[in-house]
Amino acid sequence: MKTLARVARTQATVLLHGESGTGKELAARMIHRYSDRADKRLVTANCGAMPEGLLESELFGHVRGAFTGAASSRNGLFREADKGTLFLDEVGDISPALQARLLRVLQEQEILPVGADQAVKVDVRIIAATHRDLEALVRDGRFREDLYYRLNVVSVILPPLRERAHDVPLLIDHFLKALARRHSRGPVAVDPVAQERLLAYDWPGNVRELHNVLERALVLASRT
Repeated sequence: MKTLARVARTQATVLLHGESGTGKELAARMIHRYSDRADKRLVTANCGAMPEGLLESELFGHVRGAFTGAASSRNGLFREADKGTLFLDEVGDISPALQARLLRVLQEQEILPVGADQAVKVDVRIIAATHRDLEALVRDGRFREDLYYRLNVVSVILPPLRERAHDVPLLIDHFLKALARRHSRGPVAVDPVAQERLLAYDWPGNVRELHNVLERALVLASRT
């Protein structure tokens, strides 16, 4: 957490590594919250959840008529995140063509919307995350080396939850406060016996599994 707080105060690009569910998005939110961009937007793009064509338009935007169905122009996530932060989740899944376009953004601080002939300047801090071994992908020729070094200015490894049991009480407190607000519940807490069981569990699903367990318990718990 000290590393996240320290890097938050800079403009450096950050690459978060870790198993699926280790809390990479939470880490990105923390970096943004303590940065000088905190009053601007944090925009998230799940690069592993969309096909290449859709992801390209989602990130860079498009002009009207750029492709079949483009009845109007779209700004794209880079412009939505202007002056703020863009979190690129599962960046190791993007195609070589999109890797080249992303490299241009990092080098030139500008984007070219799909179908446009004029670039648009953007001021965006990039936080990227992956569960893949990007160095191995570089060696195999599946990820651009120049892009890897552009993204990997500051590298932060998020260990699996089983290796950081000391974080479990903090996460429980954080999640329960957020879940209580979401489900319109009053203050809630975990009793000591239940907390001991939570601390003793290995959490193969990591932070995501802990969040789901707590939400299920809160929803099913009787109101007092």
